[in-house]
Amino acid sequence: MNAVVEVRDAHVVHKARSGGLFRRDRVYALTGADLTVAAGETVGVVGESGCGKSTLARVLVGIQRPVSGSVAFRGRDLWTMPPAERRATVGAGVGLVFQDPSTALNRRLTVRRILRDPLDVHQRGARAEREERVRELMSLVGLPRALADALPGQLSGGQRQRVAIARALALDPALVVADEPTSALDVSVRAQILNLLLDLKERLALALVFVSHDIQTVRRMSDRVITMYLGRIVEETPADRVTDAARHPYTRALFSATPGLLDPIDPIPLTGPVPSATRPPSGCPFRTRCWKADGLCAEVMPDFSAASRPGHRYRCHHPVEEEESTRDLADLARQEP
Repeated sequence: MNAVVEVRDAHVVHKARSGGLFRRDRVYALTGADLTVAAGETVGVVGESGCGKSTLARVLVGIQRPVSGSVAFRGRDLWTMPPAERRATVGAGVGLVFQDPSTALNRRLTVRRILRDPLDVHQRGARAEREERVRELMSLVGLPRALADALPGQLSGGQRQRVAIARALALDPALVVADEPTSALDVSVRAQILNLLLDLKERLALALVFVSHDIQTVRRMSDRVITMYLGRIVEETPADRVTDAARHPYTRALFSATPGLLDPIDPIPLTGPVPSATRPPSGCPFRTRCWKADGLCAEVMPDFSAASRPGHRYRCHHPVEEEESTRDLADLARQEP
């Protein structure tokens, strides 16, 4: 596999003030993350709020340095590079699309200036070539040339996100990370932006990491789906198998929350809140909400196990059987005390 980015055993721990002026808790934002993204594939990342999705995205693009572990871009560890080389490598090789285009774009700059800035910073071509590249980018994302001199405040939400996508593509990156790219948009324009990303991925052979809480959109967009819980990757599943053949109970419960209209069922119930990232449970972090948990789950975090299909792995002592239906699992979960 031609890997664009490889994350190995990455840990991110933040310090947060809590319980007093001089007390700081450790927030375990990412624990032992392993992920490889190959050229031309889309990897979706799902999980509840606070599960570490955005932290993983920041690690992938070189914004967040892990306290341990490695992040390799095209075979080279980002955090062993000199700072100037790392900034140049990340700036030219990685594009990032943020959640809210209204805050991600400088409201004082025109569309032309926003798209030309990466080219100016990295000194790509002569002035005339940069202007031509701006026109190419606007055409690529479906923006009329007449908007080149418009300010972000004069654009619709969908148009602003198109500008943000064009800026992310300005330097022909090998990897684009889209962190909740449609959650701030009206429902009417979300499909347009998603279709645009799919089209660009195919046309440009991008490696795309798509982070979202919208699990059905992730399934549609992705080749593989990564499920995260409390800072850990708990399952990696081919997208076409994630609804019916996922092995981790949490993945099954997550995707049962939005069942198909043709076969409506009640979702698999999860009791209790997500535990605190400052004091994660011993063993498997999902055990406090899992209907299959026992004493072993409280003692040991399971290693990854391989499923029957290549590219499918999970971390669970008592995995769901592939042939178990969501309806049966929901009934079992309700029977547990």
